[in-house]
Amino acid sequence: MAVNPADIAQVRAFNRFYTRIIGLLDEGMHKSPHSLSEARVIYELGKRGHATSSTIAEELDMDRGQMSRLVLRLVDQGIVAVLPRSRDRRSTPLALTSEGDALFRHFNEMSDAAAANGLLEPLDELGRRDLVDAMRRIESLLAEPGDEPLILRPHRIGEIGWLIHRQGLLYHLEQGWNGEFETLITRIYAEYEAAPANPPKGLWIAEQDGQVAGSVFIIPATEDAAGTAQLRMLYTEPAFRGRGIGKRLVEEAVRFSRVSGYKRIILWTQDCLVSARRIYQGAGFALVREDKHHSFGADLNGQYWALEL
Repeated sequence: MAVNPADIAQVRAFNRFYTRIIGLLDEGMHKSPHSLSEARVIYELGKRGHATSSTIAEELDMDRGQMSRLVLRLVDQGIVAVLPRSRDRRSTPLALTSEGDALFRHFNEMSDAAAANGLLEPLDELGRRDLVDAMRRIESLLAEPGDEPLILRPHRIGEIGWLIHRQGLLYHLEQGWNGEFETLITRIYAEYEAAPANPPKGLWIAEQDGQVAGSVFIIPATEDAAGTAQLRMLYTEPAFRGRGIGKRLVEEAVRFSRVSGYKRIILWTQDCLVSARRIYQGAGFALVREDKHHSFGADLNGQYWALEL
């Protein structure tokens, strides 16, 4: 799919804007005899305890020759110590001296102060939350999958609206569905909120790296026999797909239904949602029937699945 030129322009504009912001922060952060490159090396060694020159160069995407010259300067200044444990100079461990460690802690304090005073303090509480959430969002979209644990938790205030917004938007972009779908899921989430606590219901937010990565919920089925639960609104954020989050959400929904005394789980989906269908099949659901229909501005094939517990 071709990239929208307006999106490219927005990315470049943001880069120029944020580069200026970071430049101001760095200027306030490193009012010292050391360059930004030297400060980055000091920070990496302080964070790691010890590391080789080649490891730090790779982490900072720095030329090996530049790194060698930089390390030599820091060694001459008594900030970095060489720990000779190998004949290969490239694998010789480096560590901060006591003077270097004090400088590392000083840089950390200045960095915290610059972020607080330059970015966060001028904003109110809502603005700070929006800024930090936006930064987490950018990181989760652009970074490699992290090692942060997946957390399944109840939803918080404001997240029902978020789930309606995100799923309405994602299904429009990915499936071409119109506003009818957003209207439907608004009603579905309202039904969940209005349902009494018994028979049991449960909604799980999958959280990773501080971000909402997906969700699903279980509610008593109203159009079937007693003892039947309905699994609804399974979704995973695009940035978190491929990590088994949908599978984990369905497993939790099935576990909850079983311990809550339900005898059966049903669900309704569309055959075009291939990834979701594979998850249901993997969890043991069986296709009960299909029903062609025109909904959400598209010709669809609805599927009804069930799992006997």
